[in-house]
Parts: sequence; structure tokens; C-alpha cells
Amino acid sequence: MHLVAFGLNHHTAPLAIRERLAFPAETLPGALAQLVDSQAAREATIVSTCNRTELYCATQQPDAALAWLASYHGLSLDEVRPYLYQLDAAEAARHAFRVASGLDSMVLGETQILGQIKDAVRVAERAGTLGSLLNGLFQKTFAVAKDVRSQTAVGASSVSMAAAGVRLTEQIFASVGELNVLFIGAGEMIELVATHYAARKPACITVANRTLERGQALATQFGGNAITLAELPDHLHHYDVVVSSTASQLPIIGKGMVERAIKARRHRPIFMLDLAVPRDIEAEVGELSDVYLYTVDDIAGIVEVGQQARSQAAEEAETIIAHRVGEFSDWLKRRESVPLIRALRDEAERTRRNALEAAMKQLAKGAPPEKVLEVLSVQLTNKLMHPPTQALSSGSGAAHDAQVALIASLYRLHPES
Repeated sequence: MHLVAFGLNHHTAPLAIRERLAFPAETLPGALAQLVDSQAAREATIVSTCNRTELYCATQQPDAALAWLASYHGLSLDEVRPYLYQLDAAEAARHAFRVASGLDSMVLGETQILGQIKDAVRVAERAGTLGSLLNGLFQKTFAVAKDVRSQTAVGASSVSMAAAGVRLTEQIFASVGELNVLFIGAGEMIELVATHYAARKPACITVANRTLERGQALATQFGGNAITLAELPDHLHHYDVVVSSTASQLPIIGKGMVERAIKARRHRPIFMLDLAVPRDIEAEVGELSDVYLYTVDDIAGIVEVGQQARSQAAEEAETIIAHRVGEFSDWLKRRESVPLIRALRDEAERTRRNALEAAMKQLAKGAPPEKVLEVLSVQLTNKLMHPPTQALSSGSGAAHDAQVALIASLYRLHPES
């Protein structure tokens, strides 16, 4: 059983490709079950965010698991292979450690990804696809991320996507305090972004969501109001800023809807930030005059602010990770020895049981206990010493020398002394 990880991220694939391989949260349990049921993997965890889709699995058929990923999304492997990376055990661990520590993120040192990985692990655990191998990997991953956060300043002064959105807005408008802001969706990302905008005290905050109740619950936190997604066409023109992040598989806002909104606004500019993967806002909207449309990839330059200041901390984090990868590799090697250890103990137990049964029979026949114990001890000694003695007495050359050295080490023997 091999530990492998494969996927794609903002370093290897454009948004147009990432959105085609994304897993909406509600589909993850079924996807995990399907993967394991297909026998392409015995254990599996899927991490799917706006910046990455990654599959960690324990499998005897890495190629089959890779083919499943493409097939699940209705794609051929040839279509996605140029964007994919595949990592074996040690490199998979290193990658997981770096991702959880915020070293592989668009925002160096950002903390949201750690929570997203924890969520992915919980989903896999509930789906019954998180076995001992992946559980060991991710428990180590969480411990490494904690060490990096506590022992380095890698997260200091990081600029999040949420903060970057506010910065972009302030490059277009004089003051957020004079703007009407619309948030589409009511998930964790929208809550985070809304917190940053609310700190600037905009004139109005509205949350549009599929269910009014959930939207209202979030809007209440920021003194705003809520509408349903169905009301968007009638309300869009009221807003200077639109931030969207939903799990919809199809765009929520089309070019025609925005054209009508711009006309009603008499061509006053509108800032739109689409943080969803797949995208919530049609790409063609960006072609319209008076519309400033940004996606998660577009704000990469903004979030690089502070990168140089954190480079030394990142080097320190890489040192911690390198050490922890070595520990994890040692753990994997010990796991590989478990079947051999079990077989060795089973063989010793059979030898003990046979010797004991023979001794009990002799005692039942009235043999002196002292003699029975002597025979028992000699028999056990002979049985247990036969394999190493036979190994020492046979073979030649380098292989024999290696066996001699190994047996001397195992039994802590130093015949030359």
C-alpha cells in the first residue's frame, strides 16, 4: 500500500482548469466513497479550495486513482495531466506540511488553509475513508503546522485575500465608507471578507444567499440586510462593490445582468471580486466598461505584499518541515515492519506453546519437575537459536558478512572483545 498525493494548484494550473477539477463541499462524501468503492484507493482524503484540488490516498494503484480523478469530472487524463503533480510518500508528507503551514499558499503564511485541511480530514473520517495511514499523515501535518506557527514568524504581516479585496476597492473608490457592498454567499470566505469590509464602515451591507435565513444570520453580524439570489437582478444596480463566493457549479451573475445594472447606475463604476471556484461571475463581465472584475488569480500581486519580510521566517519553517519529514519517513518504515514483527511473534508463540505442551505431558506422566524444566529450557533455546545459527553457518562473501554484523547487532554481541 503506497501513500501518494496528486493534484493541481495555483502554481500549476490557471483558474479555468482548477474550477473544472473542484469538488463542491456537498459532493465530497459521495466522491470519497466512490473512489474507495472503485478499489482505486483504500484510504482517501480530498482537499478542494479556490487555489487547489488535492487527493491524498493509500493505494496499490496510483495510476487508477489518478484516472478516477479525471474521470469523476468528465475529463480525460490527457487533458489534466499537464497541470498535475504526483508525489510519493516523503514528498507527499513534505507537501502536506508546507500547505498546512501556509508556505504553499497564494498568501504566504495564511491560516485559512489549515482549517480547510482539518475540514477535509473530518469529512473523510465521517465517510469512512480515513484509515490509519492517512490519519498518521494528517495528525503529523497538524503538529508541524502548529510548530511552524509557534516557532517562526511566517504568518506575520500576511495579507489575506480578504484584505487584498479591500485594498483593490480603495484603489478604485475614494472611501469604502461611502459605498454599498453586496456579498453573495454566506460561507466562511464571505464571512471573512465581510469582516474586513465592515471594519471600514461602508454605507450599506447586504448578503444575498440561496436561503434567506442563513443570509440574514450573517448579515445581522454586520448590521446589514439579506436578500435571496433570485432577487439579484432587481437589486444589483444598488451596489458599488460585489463580492461573491458560493459553491454553485454555474455562474450566478451573467453579462446581461451586469449590463442592465451598469445602465441603471448611469455608468458609475462597480467593483466585483469573484472568489469562487468554479467562478460565480461570467468571465465576459470583465469586458464591460465601468466594471472592475477580479478573480482569485488576479489578486496574486496584491497578496505578495510583505513577502520579503517573511522570507527569513519561511526558511526557518522549511528547516522544521525537513526534520519532520524525516520523522514521518521513519514512522512509515516502522509501519512496513509491523507484518514481519507480527509473524515473528506468532512463530515464537508457536514454539513456546509446543514446548509447554510437551512439558505438561511429561509432568502428567510423573517426570520430575526439575528434569522437565531443564528439558523445556534446552528445547526453547535450541528452537530460538536455530535460525540465527543456521544463518551464521551458511553463505559467504559480502552477504554473509552483512548477516554476521546484523546478528551481532541484534543480540548486542561483541565477540572481538
